[in-house]
Amino acid sequence: MASALEAVMIIMFGLSWPINLYKTIKSKNTKSKSILFIIFIAVGYICGILSKIISHNITWVFAFYLINLLMVSADIILYFIYKKRATKEV
Repeated sequence: MASALEAVMIIMFGLSWPINLYKTIKSKNTKSKSILFIIFIAVGYICGILSKIISHNITWVFAFYLINLLMVSADIILYFIYKKRATKEV
C-alpha cells in the first residue's frame, strides 16, 4: 500500500512536467521560469532516488522517480538553450 501511495504522489508531480516542457518548447523563452526552483526539484528527485538505493528499497516506483528526473533535466537543458538564444538576440 505504501508503494502505491508513493507512486501516486510521484505520478501526480510528474504529470505537470510534460505540459511544462511543451509550453517551454512552444514559447521558446524562459521569462516565467525560475531555474533555482527547477534545480531544487531535480535535487529532490535525486535525493528520492538515492534514498531508494541506500535503503535497498528499489521497487517499480523507482521508475517514476527516474522518469520525472529525466523530464526535469530536460527542462533545465531547455532553460539554458533558450536563455542563451535570448541573450544573443539582445
